[in-house]
Amino acid sequence: MAERNCVGRDGIDCQMRCLAGISFSSEVAMKFLLVFDFDHTIVDENSDTWIVKCAPEKKLPNGLRNSYRPGHWTEYMGRVFVYLGDNGVKEDEMKRTMTTIPFTAGMVDLLGFIGENKELFDCIIASDSNTVFIDWILQAADFHKVFDEVFTNPAAFSSTGYLTVQNFHAHHCAKCPKNLCKRKVLKEFLDKQLERGVSYTQIVYIGDGGNDLCPVMFLKKDDVAMPRQGYTLEKKISQLAQDLSPVECSVLVWSSAVDIMSYLKLLIKK
Repeated sequence: MAERNCVGRDGIDCQMRCLAGISFSSEVAMKFLLVFDFDHTIVDENSDTWIVKCAPEKKLPNGLRNSYRPGHWTEYMGRVFVYLGDNGVKEDEMKRTMTTIPFTAGMVDLLGFIGENKELFDCIIASDSNTVFIDWILQAADFHKVFDEVFTNPAAFSSTGYLTVQNFHAHHCAKCPKNLCKRKVLKEFLDKQLERGVSYTQIVYIGDGGNDLCPVMFLKKDDVAMPRQGYTLEKKISQLAQDLSPVECSVLVWSSAVDIMSYLKLLIKK
């Protein structure tokens, strides 16, 4: 396995080569599962806060902003959508705004690369955004076919033109927000794939946030977690290592999606 003390660009390159050199059984066709977060991973912003650009004066009232309770983000966004609807914000305006959200540096090239190699990669999204925003953004950039499934909070427009959103599922994980445990999402997806006769040589988890730690802790020693440099997930993984309870999988930090693509290219050359 890769040494965990590689630092700097040379260290990252060295670690990539080590990880890509993991020995895989030649008896099974190689297939890799890529799991992506969405906000601050695929796109370089938070899609839920990006929609505030549609609000009057591009901001929310203090009372609404202060109504958020930790772990209850989806309920909060439901109130934001009511406020937007009450102020006459229509679906077309929301769509135009959302499709201007920028992709993370290098992400367009990475998703293009994955799309060209779909025989080797299954690709899913696990996100605390919602189905409407993610669908708009991926469709506008023609990346919707890159992803096999998207697991996120279901959203739809009501008969009165208001956007509504619901919790993705119920769970009993104390570490995760009320509406979404990404470990449960990943485990259930893998179980379903096994029933179909599909197993993966390696899982690569790409994310940035605190709610990505739970699924990362589910990964095994041959898997790879790729936290975004300087973001919460990287800090939480580092803290676990300092507390002498490191994650079981290997860890490879990225700052541009070019780093992710470099690793994947080494992986499929194996």
